[in-house]
Formats: sequence, structure tokens, C-alpha cells
Amino acid sequence: MDKWKDTGMKTIVFIGSNEFGTSREALTIAREMGYWVVLFTDKRKLMTLNLEISEVNQLVFMEKLMEEKEVIDRIEKLKIEGKQICACVSFIDPFVSYAVKIANQLCLAQISVDSLYLMEDKIKVREKLANLPITPSYAIFKNDDSLNEFVKKYKTFSPLIIKPPISNGSKDVLLVDTMDMFEEAIMLIQKKHSKSSILIEEFLIGPQYLIEIIVYNNEVRIVGVVEQEVMYNGRFIVNGYKFPAKVNANDYEKLYVSILSIIEQIGLTNGSCHIEMKLVQDEWKLIEINPRMSGGAMNRIIEEGTGINLVKEILKMYLGEEPTFTQTRQLYVYARYLTIGSRGRLLKVTGKELALMHDGVKYVYIKPLKGKILTSPYSMGNRYACIIAASESDEQAKAIALAAAKEIKFFLVPA
Repeated sequence: MDKWKDTGMKTIVFIGSNEFGTSREALTIAREMGYWVVLFTDKRKLMTLNLEISEVNQLVFMEKLMEEKEVIDRIEKLKIEGKQICACVSFIDPFVSYAVKIANQLCLAQISVDSLYLMEDKIKVREKLANLPITPSYAIFKNDDSLNEFVKKYKTFSPLIIKPPISNGSKDVLLVDTMDMFEEAIMLIQKKHSKSSILIEEFLIGPQYLIEIIVYNNEVRIVGVVEQEVMYNGRFIVNGYKFPAKVNANDYEKLYVSILSIIEQIGLTNGSCHIEMKLVQDEWKLIEINPRMSGGAMNRIIEEGTGINLVKEILKMYLGEEPTFTQTRQLYVYARYLTIGSRGRLLKVTGKELALMHDGVKYVYIKPLKGKILTSPYSMGNRYACIIAASESDEQAKAIALAAAKEIKFFLVPA
């Protein structure tokens, strides 16, 4: 695909993409905005799917995508080919701050790279925000700590959340409430993340919300507040999203003040992020902050409810333009994600067309292809279908999505 040589072609370089969700949508939106879309990837699978990724003009495979010099050299080659590099951006971990760092070196739009880098480490975030009332009680297990002594010290505080400092999609985020589970969780995460410390947090009880934020020239804009429905099975899987969340005026004011304090402490002056918080006994507590827009179908959820294409506004900011937030509709939106209860090889999925026939259903996505091994959920990556419905009432939007979801059937054989 390196054969194109377009003089003066305005180009956006994307570092990494998933096959589904916000990062994939960003490629389409960039092309709709009139840009030449170049995707740098280290996933060989995407190269084989290259004909299906019609939104990408140029696909560049790099074995070591985190090799900064090699990436910059390849971007310089694009310039020689006649491409005018307008932005370098990523919507997926672990490339968000990395892409911004490269963009800053190329003298493109100046995004708050240090703040985004900080957000990529959950322990650094906790330490940075330790003095704020939104921070829950936490402890850090270090490599040279005695596991036995550590567990004895903190076991009385159970239930607890155990997580590695670098993770996404709820991978390796564990809920423990016994001493044995505590030890097993620490050892499991140590095995997978041998060189890192481990974050231990109090388990907070209360409704959970996701807040999408853009900061442009120090001005903080809350684009959307979404209530999350969380399925607990030892892991944390969000299987429902309600937008806009119903938050009373007093709680919203406290939320806004809390977010301003977080953004100020983090030092974010230009960039986007999403924050997950719980409302615990009328006080907001921070679950986590991530240096990018939420993945999955979040862009569609917000757009169906407001008409605002958040991905497009984020791209405009990365292009050095001021984002705008003109709301053209006001609907309630409910998104339902489907999981399965057992492991198996997928034979087929039926019901997509029937689901789309339900009045109010805006979007149905089936993720796995025939032959894939499916499992019960241990991370957000094990959500296998998504149905989005919109209505003038939140109850109706949810009822429509749940009714449509019943049409979807997964047929598996043991694997």
C-alpha cells in the first residue's frame, strides 16, 4: 500500500487501532473529514484484513511500534512521498501519550503529553491525587514487600480491589473478600506483571458513572455523563450504559467541582480523557482516569443522544482547531453489551436483522467471526455484541435495547 504518491495530501497518522470501537471509528471519521488516513500497526491480523479496512488509505506494519526513532523515520518517509502530516494520534493503550509525544516533536498541535503519560499509570494517578477528597483509600504492594505481612495488614479492610498499574478494559482487575483470594490475586497479577507494583483499593459501593471530557486551552468541557451498569463476577464487566445519566443538580455541581480539581492537579490543558467515578454516600470518588475517549460504542452513544460526534471534535483538537459542541437532538440512549456463560467455538450468530427491526434500535454490532473461541467474561474484550437504542424516555430506551438483545443467539460447540 506504499505505492501512493499524492502531492500535498493532508494526512493524519494513527498509531494503532482495534478492530471495533472508537479507534476504528476514528479512521472512518478522519477520512470523512477529507484527510489521507495512515495507520501504523503492529498487528499482523490487520494486514490480512487490509481489504476490509476501507477507511484506511495506507497501512504500515511495524514490528516494534514503540520504537520512536523508527516511527519518526517512517513519518519522514511519508513526507518525502508528498504527504502533509497534520496530526499524529492514538485512541488506544498504550500508544496515547506516545503518539502525542511524536506529534509534539513534529511541531504539530501541542497536547499535554506529560498529563496523558501520567494517566496511563494508575499508581501515579493515585499518588498525584492523594490529597483530594475524591481519592479512595489505597495501598501499594511493591516487589520487595512480604506478601504474608502485606495481606495480614490489609485483610481487615476487605472487600478490596486488586489491579496492576497499567491495564485497560478491566483486565486483571480483581475483587477479593477473603485472605486466600487476596493472596491468589496478588500472585496472579505478579505473574502477569512481574516488574510492576500492584494497586490495592477499597471497594466502593454506589452507582458508577463514566464522564467524557475535552480540555482545550485550559477550558474544561464535560461532553457526557453516562451511568454504567456493572456485572460483578470477580471481574468488573460493564454490560449497560445509560445516557444521559440522571444526576440531580446538587450532585452534578459537586461532580463538576471534583472534575475541575482532578484536571487541575493532573495538569491537563489540552487533551481528552474519560473518568470513571462512583457516588458514595453523596460524595464522588474516583475509580480511574484514562487519557483517551472511552472505547467500544461510546461515540455512537453520545452522537445518538446529542448529535455531537465526539471523535470528530477530538480529532479537530489534535489538528490544532477548536472543538465545537453543537447539540442537534436530545434523546435518551441505552447500550446493552452481550456476554456468554461458557467457553466454546462459535458456529454462528443469528438475530441481528430481527434486532434491527425493533423500533428505536439504532445500532447492532456482532463482534466475533465464525470459528472464534468465546469465553465467559474476564475483561471488557469478552463482550461479543452491542445493541444501542434511543428514545424520548430512559426507561423506553432500555426496554427497546433489552428486547432487541433477546433476538441475538450464539451457537457454540465445546472447545
